[in-house]
Amino acid sequence: MTTVESDAPSTSGDSPTPPAEAGRWTAQWKELYAEVITNDLCTGCAGCVVTCPHDVIGYEHEEGKYIPFHLEDELGLDDCVHGFGSGGGCTTCTRACPRFRAWEPAADMHLFGRVREPDEMAGIWKQLYLTRASDDMVHKMGQDGGLVSAMLIWLRENDYIDGALVSGVEEDDRWKAKPVVVESKEEILATAGSRYTYCANPLALPEAKERGMERLALVGMGCQTSSPPVMWDRKAGKVSKPFLFNIGLLCSKTFDDAIFEELFEAKYGLKKQDMVKMNIKGAFQIWMKDGSYHEINLKECHAWTREGCKSCPDFAAEHSDVATGGIGEDNDWTLTIARTELGHEVIERMIADGSIIARPAQTDETAMRLLRLLSIVSRRRWPDKADPAPAIGVPPPKKKKAAAAKADDAPKPDSDAKPST
Repeated sequence: MTTVESDAPSTSGDSPTPPAEAGRWTAQWKELYAEVITNDLCTGCAGCVVTCPHDVIGYEHEEGKYIPFHLEDELGLDDCVHGFGSGGGCTTCTRACPRFRAWEPAADMHLFGRVREPDEMAGIWKQLYLTRASDDMVHKMGQDGGLVSAMLIWLRENDYIDGALVSGVEEDDRWKAKPVVVESKEEILATAGSRYTYCANPLALPEAKERGMERLALVGMGCQTSSPPVMWDRKAGKVSKPFLFNIGLLCSKTFDDAIFEELFEAKYGLKKQDMVKMNIKGAFQIWMKDGSYHEINLKECHAWTREGCKSCPDFAAEHSDVATGGIGEDNDWTLTIARTELGHEVIERMIADGSIIARPAQTDETAMRLLRLLSIVSRRRWPDKADPAPAIGVPPPKKKKAAAAKADDAPKPDSDAKPST
């Protein structure tokens, strides 16, 4: 089996700086609230919520919210009494946050022993594949190649995990996502497919603990799968121990649930109860119960972009064990990125025992091109006011380059001349 080896990193540009040697970590909810939650960096991943040892961080899994908040009346929304005390207060929330301060270098160093090079736009990886589930039912029920479903089933059957935190759906609405725990093959397949609205899968952690699960896989977008390695690097304690395998989903953005009624139904007459499948391949693709197929221009969908996605720099789920997504030419295959030693081991074992079929990623030029392009587009969102690491090495948009070149070629006014208006 031929695979694509990671290209040699360039040394051009400034490299991200590894985090300083850990001193005494004192940052608590007050700093998280000021630097992330009210500073347009919070993605709503819920890492701080599920790891809070005092259960004082709330979360509303509803459209327009998806933001953690402090529950106790004492000290108000912007501070937490547990962050103070003799010998230091509770700092778990900031240790678990995958957007707090130098989160990218911290996760890089923990997983890979180095920070990404400036031209590694899609993060650090070992090998790239195109994969699909060999089981016809798993392939049919899954999204694109059905890799995530096949992998979760394989991880359970081979005793890597006890269960997984994934996105499920409400009983009365198959397009309303909710965090759930899956254990059996039937449960895994029941949650297969993509919905493109947000679901904070880590919120299912308490249920997993109640069910006695100690070894978990987390399936989620980059904002969610970066949380465990950040916790591990920042020594968040026992709260990080259950997360043993991270499956990242390539993600440009998610949409508010209102897109179903306000765009798909209002403009195109497509009712969500009549939808059977959706995908994004340069357009929003929708298949209906009556057998019809529809494409909606993604530009029309931008108005419903979820607020927490607008500053997210991580398209490629750069801190997962395996990242995966259907960005290629063929809906039957999944671009698969083996990032860690563990992720690589699992993929190779699945190929060897016939659980998945794999072929070289370079056979799909579209997938290879989009992986880099969409990673760059996402990194450009990262604001200047935040830690600079995610934006290092990111090339400026071409139109800005062209405008700059045109300005350089234009005649320069005399120093005392007024600029033209």
